Amino acid sequence: MTYAGHLDCYAKSDEILNRFLSVDVNPSQVYRVTNHISEQLIEEEQMEERLLPPVAQDEVLYVEADGSMLSIREEGWKEVKLGRLFKSSDCLNPNTESAWLQQSQYVAHFGHCKEFCEKAEKVIDSYGHLKSRLVFITDGATWLKNWIEDSYSEATAILDYYHACEHLHDFVENGLKSEPAETRKKWFEKQKELLLESGVEQVIKNIEQTNAKTAEKENLINYYQANIGRMDYKSYRQLGCGIIGSGAIESAHRTVIQKRMKLSGQHWSREGVNNMLRLRVFSMNKQWGKVINVLRRPPKMAA
Repeated sequence: MTYAGHLDCYAKSDEILNRFLSVDVNPSQVYRVTNHISEQLIEEEQMEERLLPPVAQDEVLYVEADGSMLSIREEGWKEVKLGRLFKSSDCLNPNTESAWLQQSQYVAHFGHCKEFCEKAEKVIDSYGHLKSRLVFITDGATWLKNWIEDSYSEATAILDYYHACEHLHDFVENGLKSEPAETRKKWFEKQKELLLESGVEQVIKNIEQTNAKTAEKENLINYYQANIGRMDYKSYRQLGCGIIGSGAIESAHRTVIQKRMKLSGQHWSREGVNNMLRLRVFSMNKQWGKVINVLRRPPKMAA
């Protein structure tokens, strides 16, 4: 029941159980059992452990993190934070549409970013002091940037290249809309090439020379200047498996969180989010055996 409940909405879980086991179960029963089992895993969740093999001398450990929004009853949309760790040797066909990871480890938290960082640090630190071989790839979120600078100052921090290009594209579409479409396209492609070759300073100069409004230019320039130390993409492509984008964490949000927790019409309680998120992470980390161990424990007798 718990496995069915963590895979699909509770209203579908009873159908799955009936088809496979010929057992009729009410969706509310699946809901209660799933939440009860997840609550028994709280202590296991707090014991963060390294799940991947040690990082070899010729490898790097990548860490990607980002937030995903879920609808919370009476609170509206709130952010769930998710992190994904993987080694360079586990990334096959990087920077292509067929890229995939052989194995990775997930860390998730619904709540304040400080609590997520503390949880993630337990796992990251278990891989040892990797210095520049610890590589973070994130967007421009301030809390992520500050966390990396404060806790991992010797690590390599990369601003997601495609995220940087999205900001550039928005500037072209809004700030240069008076220019012909072909001119805008050529200018945009040229700046993307410059960014890829670590030419962010030249891109900033080129932005300054455009006829866009001052405020629009300043917004993009300030963004690039704030992240200039994380935009040496030419060097980053020579490190590890050479990835410079956060596609791994975007994919993780779809598979770990959104596939189950962002279905049409879903609204969660805070307790429900934590319980389901815990099961999703245990499952994706291939730790379902811990759920089985909970079921093997002697039942608690009522007083």
